[in-house]
Amino acid sequence: MELARYLSILRKRWWIILVAVLATAISAVVFSRLQTPVYQSTAEVVIQPARPDFGLTQSAKTLLRSYMTVADSNKWAREVLNRERLDMEPEELRANARFAAEDDRMIIRIEIEDTDGEVANRIARTWATLLVEWRDQENQRQRKEDRVFAELRDDPTYSQTWPPRLPIMAMAGAILGLILAFVIIFFLEWAESGILRTPEDVEQGLGLTVLGIVPPAE
Repeated sequence: MELARYLSILRKRWWIILVAVLATAISAVVFSRLQTPVYQSTAEVVIQPARPDFGLTQSAKTLLRSYMTVADSNKWAREVLNRERLDMEPEELRANARFAAEDDRMIIRIEIEDTDGEVANRIARTWATLLVEWRDQENQRQRKEDRVFAELRDDPTYSQTWPPRLPIMAMAGAILGLILAFVIIFFLEWAESGILRTPEDVEQGLGLTVLGIVPPAE
């Protein structure tokens, strides 16, 4: 009985669902079109001990976060800006940069966000190059068997992070519209719950059996 009632509500209010879904999906697509694209470039620097020694490897893993801290500084950000000839403050560049140390893979990951994907690639590559050069300089002061090398794994590549792709935005908008439509329908049904229009409403609302109906006047 309840299922039949729900189906009846859907048949009566279907246009609300249609309008809400279309309106929110179209709005999401238009909103996406108006946004400035943001791209993220990722560079991975592999940290590799000079020899396959357990103690040296563990020490390198421990120092990964230290290397990351050295790289994430205004000094290095200023050097990146100078090499790439970019008109930006070091603090502004660092706000768009993220660093992560993965000790299981022995990698330091550098992520750069920018409205230009190629610029993001250049910044990520230069920052990774600085880390490699820094390790080479530090190695000069250590014995060959104690050195820890850094190497750029692959050339950085960028991908768009904002706004999401149009199909995703449209789907998200449609889901939001569906939720909104059900809220509106629930509110309308609640507001009209005390109004008796059909014999079924009388039987359900009053718990009485309808024996007859007076037909409307001509």
